[in-house]
Amino acid sequence: MSAAAVLHVTGARPNFPKAAPVIRALDRRGVRQSLVHTGQHYDERMSEVFFRQLGLPEPDINLGVGSGSHASQTAGVMTGLEELMTTARPAIAVVYGDVNSALAAALVAAKLGIPVAHVEAGLRSFDRSMPEEINRIVVDHVSDLLFATSPDAVAHLGNEGIAAEKIHLVGNPMIDTLLANLDRLDVARIRTALALPESYLVATLHRPGNVDDEADVIGLVKAMHAIADQLPVILPLHPRGRRHLEDAGLLSHRALRVVEPLGYLEFLSLVRGATAVVTDSGGVQEETTMLGVPCLTLRPNTERPVTITHGTNRLVTRAALADAVARAIAAGPPDTRRTPPLWDGAAGERIADVLGIVVH
Repeated sequence: MSAAAVLHVTGARPNFPKAAPVIRALDRRGVRQSLVHTGQHYDERMSEVFFRQLGLPEPDINLGVGSGSHASQTAGVMTGLEELMTTARPAIAVVYGDVNSALAAALVAAKLGIPVAHVEAGLRSFDRSMPEEINRIVVDHVSDLLFATSPDAVAHLGNEGIAAEKIHLVGNPMIDTLLANLDRLDVARIRTALALPESYLVATLHRPGNVDDEADVIGLVKAMHAIADQLPVILPLHPRGRRHLEDAGLLSHRALRVVEPLGYLEFLSLVRGATAVVTDSGGVQEETTMLGVPCLTLRPNTERPVTITHGTNRLVTRAALADAVARAIAAGPPDTRRTPPLWDGAAGERIADVLGIVVH
């Protein structure tokens, strides 16, 4: 790989819509860039289709680390990136989100004396049982530039003693990608392709707190069956936890259907047409906020509270899910909604403005 001023490290499908607007904005400024895909998500539906649909360049390197424990996956990425960064010596490494690939890249770059920029810095759930929370904290504290998506994230970084001059409130580049693709979302087409009625629910579930423990899985399946009693449920199911859910009888309800993970455009078309979305994902909380779709998050906390204060998101328990869905169905889509500050489609440009100063 030839030397580049900016090295972007991506590894999982939530990274790709965050990276795309930053890469495009830097390209317009003539900045030399390289893109590494760690292969943390290795299924074609989990990664390569996103590159095609979002117009991302082919990765210069794919490390192909695949799945594994947190330790083995992080170690695999670190080993591959150490050799690459030692040779390429980029002016700055840009990491995205809270996945293991971001942690590995930030640690390698910091130890090699290469500046680190963290896109989506400062998010906190204050729940250290979440592996992602550990990743967020460590990445932020070794980063030299911290790009925050919301004012609460800026406050968290300040409270942790990170110097104000490192922190930049830029908005949300994932929302840049959503807004840029709104005209490509085709609700009627995905509804026809999946043989869905006009009213349906979408669910996405993969967090350890929902799909790892047998008792949690049984409770989750019961809750999913209760909402399927109200409306058909379509569930694009992440490989993580799928066997546990199916073994617990998830598919025994005739109105609940599991499909393979979808591409970016297909999934957001599905979400846009939904009556409500049930999720434990972080990014879906943000996307439903912008699309005005009621979102019920099956978690005790969220690192994205702006989706509650300025969006359509609510935290719910498994026991309360059926009643929450009934209320969402009765209320219908919100008449008005607030948009989080700077979620305006220009976050990638703001990030590129800062990075451009660093690399020139």
